[in-house]
Amino acid sequence: MLKKMMLKGSLILVFLGFMFRVSAQSEEEKVMGAIVHLFDGMRQADTSAVRALFLPGAIMQTVSGKEGFGETRNESIDALIKAIGKEIPGALDERIMFDMVKVDGHLASVWTPYLFNYNGSLSHCGVNSFQLVNTRKGWKINYLIDTRRTGECGPSHLFK
Repeated sequence: MLKKMMLKGSLILVFLGFMFRVSAQSEEEKVMGAIVHLFDGMRQADTSAVRALFLPGAIMQTVSGKEGFGETRNESIDALIKAIGKEIPGALDERIMFDMVKVDGHLASVWTPYLFNYNGSLSHCGVNSFQLVNTRKGWKINYLIDTRRTGECGPSHLFK
């Protein structure tokens, strides 16, 4: 009888532990959620949602290549938000895959290959590299740099 009660008690503890683990969201999942919200906001042309995901003073850059060498160009987050506000919902559709998510305390680094569609047609592809900081208001983007190319784009790009 005692063995039966101990077995039942153990099973209940295992079940409760599993339920807690399933309901608890990891830091990696929270980081990915912030990035998913960014692209959901873009798709919905929701400038308030997009702006809320960037820290004040956040930096955005793109890398381009000329003559076999990379160059960076600074881009304005305000200009990005203004451009998003001029579009109809659904016009901007960036599809990403999470290739790498690393978290150390309040810092996260994320690598996401992407395909960017404009008004339903493939425009370009590349990779986003995000640096996020965990603030009192959740994970916020502090730095975003990307690559952009028009050749060699397609679904297989996401799975390299």
